[in-house]
Amino acid sequence: MRIFKTSIFIFAIILLIGCRGDHSTKPPIHPNPNMDSQDYFKAYSVNTFFADSSAMRMPVEGTIAQSETFGNVEFLTGKDHAGNLINDPIFMTVDMADRGKDRFDIYCAVCHGPKGDGQGNIMKYKYPIPPTSFQQDWLIEQPDGHYFDVITNGIRTMPSYKHQIPVEDRWAIISYVRQLQEEAQ
Repeated sequence: MRIFKTSIFIFAIILLIGCRGDHSTKPPIHPNPNMDSQDYFKAYSVNTFFADSSAMRMPVEGTIAQSETFGNVEFLTGKDHAGNLINDPIFMTVDMADRGKDRFDIYCAVCHGPKGDGQGNIMKYKYPIPPTSFQQDWLIEQPDGHYFDVITNGIRTMPSYKHQIPVEDRWAIISYVRQLQEEAQ
């Protein structure tokens, strides 16, 4: 039995020594070589494969660039096609205001306070720059697009929430902020 174990051990050592990763002079095996060496053309060069001999091709019909916005631009950006801030891009409902209160309590009340007066819990920790109160006249006069832009991109010490808050929820928060402003007057 001891001879058997010793021979297995020696065989394993020889096998491991033989697999040191030596470089082969043979080319690697490529099951689909056309993916490794594709023909490419420089812009404006000639390609006789196509009838017009042009290497540059138009995108396939229906192709949409990633940078293009889909749907209602006003709803997605808070601005019209000219870049002006807008008011009320959608019809606000009671359900939306309820959703807005829920989202406001999660994302906004910590800084802006549950009443939107800028006295959130963060002020207990002597935050150096007080959050904005939504009850200021100049802010009440701002269009809804302003609030949407601030939630999306941030402003001063407020960070962007575009990755945390979906577009529909941003508009719901704005409807709730408008409700808070009406209650304060």
